[in-house]
Amino acid sequence: MVRLLLLCICFQCCVFSVKAQEEFIDPPSKPLVTIPFIQFTGGVIVFRALLDDFKDSLTFILDTGSGGISLDSTTVKTLGLEPGPPERIIRGIGGVRKVGFLKNRVLQVGDYKIDSLNFHVIDYEVLTSLYGQKIDGIIGYSVLSRYILKINYEKQEISFCTPGIIKYPKGGYLMRPYIRMLPYSRATIDDNRKRGFNYLFDLGAGLTVLFSDDFMNDSSFLKTKRRRFLKQGEGLGGRVDMYLTVMKSLRVGPYKFRNVPVNIFSDEYNVTSYPSLGGLIGNEIFRRFNVILNYDKQQIHLTPNRFFYTPFDYAYSGIELYLVNGAAVTGKIPPGSPAEKAGLREGDEILAINNRFGLQLDDLKQALQSTYGKVKIIYKRNGELSSTVMNVINITRK
Repeated sequence: MVRLLLLCICFQCCVFSVKAQEEFIDPPSKPLVTIPFIQFTGGVIVFRALLDDFKDSLTFILDTGSGGISLDSTTVKTLGLEPGPPERIIRGIGGVRKVGFLKNRVLQVGDYKIDSLNFHVIDYEVLTSLYGQKIDGIIGYSVLSRYILKINYEKQEISFCTPGIIKYPKGGYLMRPYIRMLPYSRATIDDNRKRGFNYLFDLGAGLTVLFSDDFMNDSSFLKTKRRRFLKQGEGLGGRVDMYLTVMKSLRVGPYKFRNVPVNIFSDEYNVTSYPSLGGLIGNEIFRRFNVILNYDKQQIHLTPNRFFYTPFDYAYSGIELYLVNGAAVTGKIPPGSPAEKAGLREGDEILAINNRFGLQLDDLKQALQSTYGKVKIIYKRNGELSSTVMNVINITRK
């Protein structure tokens, strides 16, 4: 009798335990909305969304490298909104800014509304001039942490789904990054020697890999004979000087990329949190996969897509183009670059490349990518037309 009573008690405990577990089992993830996106140079994802009750849609960059959500200060002023006083420090590769907030706002993507968002307000003029299109804001952790996002680069679509149980596609790789507002993971890099590399998973960066010079100096993994080419980069806070070179290989999970272009910069504001991290991996790598972001479960799933074997861009001209007052103008011209040798200067307006006139900013940039050898440039300086021939370098060649 006692034994039977004990068995009943144990059975009841097991039933209670199962019921308790069932109460905490996640429901299946369900789709909420799917929206289209376009891509800028480097694969950066850009989409349209509505703020509050304003009728005109705004342009946002999807950025896993952002710890919040933000709006451009010019956009805020145009909409007649008034942010609160500066209350938080924001760090970027170009500097540090103290920002105010627009709190408790609503963002509508497609026909789905995301409420209770606190936007910090900052000047994105440099991004607008870089991409040649008004950038109204950046979507980061404040939104990404609420949903499962499926990013299909082949269809150029983003699907917002509820958190919950999800079946990942076959033939992919499940990353388990450490996510504390920003996702961090580990890859393997190889050149002079092979070593591990802690990095920020950054879909908002239109490049392959960005290393801090502290990491480069301390790791000594890059061959000393590798040539470095001076260029200009952009980020939160403004423009910075970078060096472009190439490394032997990069391995992310089971996927290996060879002869990968890399950028090196002086991380004065320790954006990369060295020595915890060595830098970041950007969307020139991850656009080669269809990506699922599952922040709730600390998971990111990668499935190779049709862009996986797309060649990297090894062209170096020394020209970075910006849209200024409707014109495509050159930024800082690095000493010794092909652009300087061709006689180009900062502020020259580029009108045509290889006699192709009427190109938009992104088209002009594309015309300079993966193009080697002699390139004819027609430009305007101080109101006068001129032309020159520039010899674009392939950085993989000695």
